[in-house]
Amino acid sequence: MSWPAVAFLVLVGVQRLCELVYANANTKRLLKNGAREVAPSHYKIIVALHASWLLSLALFGWSASLHWLWLSVFVALQLMRIWTLASLKERWTTRIIVTDAPLITSGPYRYLKHPNYLIVAFEIPVGALVLGLTEVAVIFGLLNLGVLYWRIRQEDAALRKQAL
Repeated sequence: MSWPAVAFLVLVGVQRLCELVYANANTKRLLKNGAREVAPSHYKIIVALHASWLLSLALFGWSASLHWLWLSVFVALQLMRIWTLASLKERWTTRIIVTDAPLITSGPYRYLKHPNYLIVAFEIPVGALVLGLTEVAVIFGLLNLGVLYWRIRQEDAALRKQAL
């Protein structure tokens, strides 16, 4: 058993759980205040994808040696994630929630339309590469891109509809 790999897996798992708690609290508050969820049917797919990714990391990577270059990339992605969450504040959620409030245009949203999705698009394969799991990186990276492609189209359509 490699303690650095186990530490990495535990930290990623705890981070994901904390994000879910934060996102669920934000979702409940937003919905209570009149926001609406769009395309909720895909959410179970996203949860299953991320849970399967974490399970794959744990099953195949618990005894791996860490690849420090990939770990540094993963840490940089986490710093970008914190910047994104700090920019959205109480509007950050793991679901597609549409409010009447104007779009956030500060932080990374000043430069990109969907910075969180870009971060996740890299984070999934990079997280696997930290543990040397190339096959997991490719499989889950491609699956995630497919889900994100669909999700971004749904979110953009909802935002266009709201702007009318």
